[in-house]
Amino acid sequence: MRRRKTPGRALPLWNRSPLPNDSKLELYFAHRPALVEYAAALLGDRGHAEDLVQEAFLRFVPDGRSGDAAILNPAAYLYRVVRNLAWDQLRRHGGERRREQEPAFWMRPAAPRTPEEDAIHRQTVARVAGILAGLPEKARIALEMQRFGGHTLAEIAARLGVSVPTAHRLARDALLRVAIALDQDEGQP
Repeated sequence: MRRRKTPGRALPLWNRSPLPNDSKLELYFAHRPALVEYAAALLGDRGHAEDLVQEAFLRFVPDGRSGDAAILNPAAYLYRVVRNLAWDQLRRHGGERRREQEPAFWMRPAAPRTPEEDAIHRQTVARVAGILAGLPEKARIALEMQRFGGHTLAEIAARLGVSVPTAHRLARDALLRVAIALDQDEGQP
């Protein structure tokens, strides 16, 4: 039901929109595919993009509770609403979604090695094993626990019966010895 204009009585702001709701709907349907593509590029997920564009439309069309200021360029306004909603969603859920979609680096399949690369890898592993065997026992254990076992320095110190700084020094020195020995091996023909 439309209100009649009466002298001295202003219409609510939501009736003052430069575009009637039908025109806004037509504008939305005309730009919807492009808006979904835009949102999908921002979010990386077409399903979430479609939901976001629908949310943008609901914010674009007044609901009667709040005023609707004159929008000079309604299409640009729709794109801005989509962009802002996408940024908000990425801030809230971006890290979680990225972790869900992207497998950890160690879960990705490795590129197949050539026979030559495989032989070089086996030789390098054998050299590292030989270098580790030549290290002092505590240094070797500290390095193996830290690099291969993923143990903390506190756990290494407790296992070896030394202080945490000593455990750090043992692991660091052992790693340096391995690196120097490998570097010297590569310099030889």
